[in-house]
Amino acid sequence: MNKTIRHTAVFSLLLVLALLVRATWLQAFEAKALAENDRNHRTKIAQYAQPLGDIIVAGSPVTGSAPTAGGDLAYQRTYTDGAMYAAVTGYSSQLYGATQLEGIYSEVLDGTDSRLKNPAEAITGRQQKPGDVLTTIDPAVQEAGYRALGDTKGAAVAIDPETGAILGMVSTPSYDPTAIAALSDPDAAATWQKLLDDPDKPLVNRALRQPLPPGSTFKLVVAAAALEEGRYDSVDEKTDSPYPYVLPGTTRALPNDIPGAPCENASIRTALRYSCNNVFAELAADLGQDTVRATAERFGFNDEELDVPVRAYASVYPTGMDDAQTALTGIGQFEVTATPLQMAMVSAAIANDGVMESPHMVSEVVDSAGETLESPGDGSSKRIVSSRTAEQLRSAMVTVVEDGGTGSNAQVPGAEVGGKTGTAQHGENNSKTPYAWFTSYAEDAESGEKVAVAVLIEDAGGPRSEVSGNGLAAPVAQRMMAAALS
Repeated sequence: MNKTIRHTAVFSLLLVLALLVRATWLQAFEAKALAENDRNHRTKIAQYAQPLGDIIVAGSPVTGSAPTAGGDLAYQRTYTDGAMYAAVTGYSSQLYGATQLEGIYSEVLDGTDSRLKNPAEAITGRQQKPGDVLTTIDPAVQEAGYRALGDTKGAAVAIDPETGAILGMVSTPSYDPTAIAALSDPDAAATWQKLLDDPDKPLVNRALRQPLPPGSTFKLVVAAAALEEGRYDSVDEKTDSPYPYVLPGTTRALPNDIPGAPCENASIRTALRYSCNNVFAELAADLGQDTVRATAERFGFNDEELDVPVRAYASVYPTGMDDAQTALTGIGQFEVTATPLQMAMVSAAIANDGVMESPHMVSEVVDSAGETLESPGDGSSKRIVSSRTAEQLRSAMVTVVEDGGTGSNAQVPGAEVGGKTGTAQHGENNSKTPYAWFTSYAEDAESGEKVAVAVLIEDAGGPRSEVSGNGLAAPVAQRMMAAALS
């Protein structure tokens, strides 16, 4: 064999070896990544080859599957009352992927989760029947919140304080996931683009992922810090709170929301009843940012890993402030932000004797035979404040609702209701429409059943003079609490 032929043979052998190595690498190490790649159409064919599993509310599915008109994908996702439940389910779209519970449990719902396969199927790779996701949502509470919010831009969350189960999660304006579910739908792309371009952001789950200044609802956290630190023995002890109150190091006097209210040196009960800014700004400055932050973080602020199981954006209590900025945080302003979920958690912990149960909206994930794969509701609980502090705060919150305070629109017949209103500044020098908040709890007088609710009205579309927590947010909370206790 001459030299040229020998070199060619060796080179050809090296090429063959390189191809074998590459093929082995793809099959052994990159097969899973390639199979899960969004551009792999075979994955979509397998995903929609059979009806998907369902997301269940109170024993009934709010999702479904329908045969497609043709093409490679045999089935498409459908939704019952899709807009009402979109903040819970998210969407499963052949074009745009999956979000919320649809995304988190996609492998259970399409039958590819390894826990669904028996040993024979694991060997053959045959796709198993899909499983289902059982939620904690109460359909009456969900509908009450959705109908009450109506056309406003806002969100609401209801929690069972004793279990952490999320009974309702609503975000408006909403959208119908069915409209973007099918690849074969000629209108799906146009609908998707319209949703993306909508300035009201209907695809955003405001209940979990739109932290905004909580305004005076944050005063509950400051009150908890003051009581826990022993600054005052009870909510009825007078505070050292001058009025007018000048922010430390400035000449700016902080106004109160209700002109003429008895806020000078007011007790915490009176200060919550009339939402006295001077009392809570002074308390925050006196306690100091580190103490207020520590209490806020016990309630869940600054938690970047809060999963319910959908990941919630962190509610924030800031750092590195001067005394004036710290005082402003005492009334839920400066750089304090919160989600409706977070403020519902505050009321839930107070209602549950100072103990917070992990919030969750999935009770069980099951296979096609109903056997449990996981129980996300088996979460942890932790004490946030003492039993005495919680009792004191509940008493003061009841005053806000039932004794001529700022939350009178939240009253529920036959139940003890406590709450706190909030109106948060929006825009430079409060130039934009303020946010209206309400956070509350209700306890049925006969059964002892409890519920905690937080409502945010981001924009009701009316004049700013009509924006108030009691006028806009409290009626939504009232309807959700009444539905939960009925």
